[in-house]
Amino acid sequence: MNLSPQLTGLLPLVALFAVMYFLMIRPQQKQQKERRAMLEALKKGDRAITIGGIHGTVVDLDESVVTLRIAEKVEIKLNRSAIGAVIR
Repeated sequence: MNLSPQLTGLLPLVALFAVMYFLMIRPQQKQQKERRAMLEALKKGDRAITIGGIHGTVVDLDESVVTLRIAEKVEIKLNRSAIGAVIR
């Protein structure tokens, strides 16, 4: 099988792109999809941890703002994107 020199020179570049896609880009897209699903499934009563490490319970939420109760009579409002994890 004879390949032209231009095609032979292009093969390592194509192989490098394929490796980068499967090792870096695809896992990141999967992680973003899981995070988006977690934020969409957030509901009142869920225990959440913010990206800053604050633990609390969701007491109110709308499309972009979440209210967390972090102590008795202490509530904070955060952007929904500030939620780092949900504890079920």
